[in-house]
Order: sequence, then structure tokens, then C-alpha cells
Amino acid sequence: MHENSPTLTAKKRERLGSRYCKRIRDNGGLPAIVYGHGEQPVPIIVEARNTLRLINSGEKVFTINLEGGFQNQTVLLKDLQFDYLGTNIVHADFARVDMNERVTTRVSVHLVGEAPGLKKAGAVMIHPTTELEIECSVVELPDFIEVSVRALEADGTIYAKDVELPSKNMKLLTDGQAVVAHIVVQVEQPTAEATEAGAAAAPEVLTAKKPEGDAAAKTDAKKK
Repeated sequence: MHENSPTLTAKKRERLGSRYCKRIRDNGGLPAIVYGHGEQPVPIIVEARNTLRLINSGEKVFTINLEGGFQNQTVLLKDLQFDYLGTNIVHADFARVDMNERVTTRVSVHLVGEAPGLKKAGAVMIHPTTELEIECSVVELPDFIEVSVRALEADGTIYAKDVELPSKNMKLLTDGQAVVAHIVVQVEQPTAEATEAGAAAAPEVLTAKKPEGDAAAKTDAKKK
């Protein structure tokens, strides 16, 4: 929950453009923008290392103090832009919010506990839905949502609709049929080599030997 959100100190960006933003990142900054609540968007620079550490730990709500500008502005992380490889964050979007305002956002899912179904030979857990979209007040916004798998058996499934949200005031927006966790049992299929080896090991079916010489002639005479 976010009664005490982390504080970021920001500076106003005097220039825009990709080259200028690259220079900011090279100097240890992260380009960002603050917008919303009917006010003009403000391009800013925040310290990259600490900000990225907080973002990567799941923080979504921040207090921003702008040097020479607004103070104690509560913001919600709305969007992140990545480099062309999709690995490094290069820009962040923050929206102005009030602590009691209801917002829509995505929250990471953490699976907790040991699933009994994984004790079965060949069992593997898959986790297709790693985030849930929810609606809640800013003050109640969780860093993550824990989902227990302690009762999950082989071939069992936990759907989004099965997840208990941290507060009754929260609303699930993700499709209820989205699969959060599922245990599949993999059955090993015989390889082509094993199939050929099995065929080679099979007993040969013998047929009666065809008579030769005089015996063959007698056999033909009997048929006539």
C-alpha cells in the first residue's frame, strides 16, 4: 500500500529530442514527463539508478519534488519506454494523482508456496499471466499481488477470477479466465531411434519353407 510513497527529486528538462535524452542517460539521468489533472505536461529528469531500482522492485506511486517548481506531487507510473532491444528503460511517464483517487493499473503477480502437483514425475508449472489489471484507490495500490499455489495439484489451474485481491475495494479488470498458474504433466514421447530399436528387437515371423525339387513337383500334382 502507498501511504508513504518514495520521493524522487527532479529537474526540469530544458530541451527535448532523442540526442539530448541520450546525453541525459549517459550522465546518469532518466528522462521522464509528468502530466494530468488539467495541468501542462512537464518534461523532467530524475536520477536513473535509484528510480530504476524502485521501478524494478514494483513501486508505482511516487512523490516528486521539482527543483524550482512543484513540491510533494503524488504521481502514478503510467508507462515505460525501452530501448530497441527491449531491455533497458529509457523514458518514464508519470500521471498526477490524488491518494484517494481511483486509478487503473497493472500489478505484478507473485506465486508463493510449494505446489503438491509438482511432486509428480514430469510435472511443470506454467505462469502465463504475470500481471493483473485492477482498479483501486492510489492509497491501496499494492506493489504486487501474492497468489498461493499450495493447493495446486497436477493438471490444476488458477484463473484470474480465483485470485483474492488484497482489498475488497479493489476491482479486477483482467479477464477472469486468464490463466495465472497451471501445472502440466509432460509425457515423454519415444524417439525415432527408440522406435527403430524396438522394431529391430521384435521377433521375426517365419513362414513355412517352400518345397524344392521332387517335393515341389508332388505338391503341384496334388494341387491339380
